[in-house]
Amino acid sequence: MRFEPGQFMTVASNVQGRSVERCYTISSPPTRPYLLSITVKRVPGGIMSNWLHDNMKPGSPLKAYGPSGTFTPTASRASKSLYLSAGSGVTPLMSMTRASIDLGLDRDIAFVHSARTPADIVFREELQRLAKLSPRLRLFFVCEGIGNDEAWAGATGRLSLQLLAEWLPDYAEREVFTCGPAGYMSAVRNLLREGGHDPARYHQESFDISAGAAPVSAAASAPASALQESDAIRETVTVKLARSSRTFTMSPSETVLAAAKKAGVAIASSCSQGMCGTCKTRVLEGTVDMHHKGGIRDREVQKGFRLLCCSRPTSDLVLEL
Repeated sequence: MRFEPGQFMTVASNVQGRSVERCYTISSPPTRPYLLSITVKRVPGGIMSNWLHDNMKPGSPLKAYGPSGTFTPTASRASKSLYLSAGSGVTPLMSMTRASIDLGLDRDIAFVHSARTPADIVFREELQRLAKLSPRLRLFFVCEGIGNDEAWAGATGRLSLQLLAEWLPDYAEREVFTCGPAGYMSAVRNLLREGGHDPARYHQESFDISAGAAPVSAAASAPASALQESDAIRETVTVKLARSSRTFTMSPSETVLAAAKKAGVAIASSCSQGMCGTCKTRVLEGTVDMHHKGGIRDREVQKGFRLLCCSRPTSDLVLEL
């Protein structure tokens, strides 16, 4: 299977009698044939993460779709990189680092990882081993507390601009790749902006599995005439489902996916950001304004498919559902 370091897969399974899909970043590098791994943190109350931990065994089948996503350094020509991660957000950056080492690229990579305690540093031993193989890979860990590790001599607290500048005086010159909880990424983005880092050289990965958050990025798939039709005086549009004969109304300001879920319509979805392609559905009648992040191909758009998570209606719709 071919993929780029930093991309993700959408994993699907029947859990507790219903279909559940979740996005997981590929933690293995594309440089190792016949191997694809995801690193799943068991989240309290997490439907898919707990199911995977409790049920997956060697030889167990698992449905997966992808790869998807544009969070990858493949196209970057930067001579120096800065990887910033927190918690399980380390996984895409781990794939990037493993690939770089496997290819013998000897890139200038500064890897800064934040964790709750030293015991929570994911891939700690492997990262330290990789740093010995590649002297230009430098590791920096910061932990909120020491936990039970009385011998911890590293940084404690949270990542700050002062600490980053102390470790990496040249951070503003680096291409930045960030992954972690939403609050962490927001703080890091603001920290870098305050420090004068060019936002154009900042990249982050995030998944929002709530249905309403559609991104405003990439190219719209609706024609200009359709965009002009979405005037402000129209308060609701009607959405009909061809197969189930169901109908619901929605506001043009909502995404079709969010409105469908409010109406009790079960639609497979995962990232809710136009990346994974899970909610891909053919629009039989009507037009939408779609802004996606690579989860759908041009030829699929030409055949009438749209990603409902990042599509807002510009007319009444009939969907192939």
